[in-house]
Amino acid sequence: MMRIGIMTGGGDCPGLNAVIRAIVRKGDAVYGDEFIGFLDSWDGVMAQRFIELPASAVRGLLPRGGTILGTRRGSPYDSKDGVQEVQKCFSEQRLDALIVIGGNGSLTVSSLLFAETHLPIVGVPKTIDNDVFGTELSFGFHTAVQIATDAIDRLHTTAESHDRVMVVELMGRDTGWIAVYAGLAGGATVILIPEEPFDIAEVCAEVASRHQGGRFASIVVVAEGAQPIVGTMTPIDYATDHLGRPRYGGVCVGIAEEIEKRTGFEARVVQIGHVQRGGTPTAFDRILCTRFGLAAVDAVHEGAFGYMVSLDATKISRVPLSDVVGKIRTVDLEFFHEIGDVFFG
Repeated sequence: MMRIGIMTGGGDCPGLNAVIRAIVRKGDAVYGDEFIGFLDSWDGVMAQRFIELPASAVRGLLPRGGTILGTRRGSPYDSKDGVQEVQKCFSEQRLDALIVIGGNGSLTVSSLLFAETHLPIVGVPKTIDNDVFGTELSFGFHTAVQIATDAIDRLHTTAESHDRVMVVELMGRDTGWIAVYAGLAGGATVILIPEEPFDIAEVCAEVASRHQGGRFASIVVVAEGAQPIVGTMTPIDYATDHLGRPRYGGVCVGIAEEIEKRTGFEARVVQIGHVQRGGTPTAFDRILCTRFGLAAVDAVHEGAFGYMVSLDATKISRVPLSDVVGKIRTVDLEFFHEIGDVFFG
């Protein structure tokens, strides 16, 4: 029997509750573990704000979006005594382990804490952006893609009714995974991603060619972090958040303006935004979350601290957190062009 803490960090994501459910269910039924859930990410760990998590507390969580624990961005390293407060929490709450469910930021903090203090931490990769290095998929990504694809499907009909170009901006920060998958699945005319700067003249030529061929509607899918080739269009100068990261959003506006000006076709902007992060997870994500949660508990009991559970093809494996730090998983451009070069246009 062990006393294990659970926390969710970073942005919200469909499937967080499903992971919590799987951790508690297996820990309770197989190992007789006791669980507490820290509220509001690392802030809750440092302030020792938590709730008890008996098996009865996780009933009905499988399809529920968001996180019952709350989440936010931030780190123990943001304050002078943050690391000491985390250590104090482990000691005073008699924790045998902490399972951190988070994205690049939370997992980086977990790696640093393990390296510096040897606190028993296990990571679970979470992000709709699918940019966590070391795992084939992060949970939440599949759900975000499905939501975006459903939206693109609907936009086709209104675009065709009015002979319009729809410029659809999707999330993803510095990677274009959601844009690529949703764009391909939704039959986009053009997909623009951060991994490959675009030439607006080529985008406009593609749209014009499509309309001249008798197809009077186009869907241009844009990842929020996409940028033009230097000198081809005015780049966006984004404001930054309290962590110094750019606040993406709005690249679609400039693209739509250029398309309308250069082609004469009416262009409208659609920013799907946080809808991609909300609501119930897909069946695929529910199963992946369940597998990750079960594997995280096993990792704790096998002493695999300083590791992150991951998906390797169809198998769940483990990756050292130190291998994840400072890296992001970007779109494979060979895969992107293998499919896209056939169907774009």
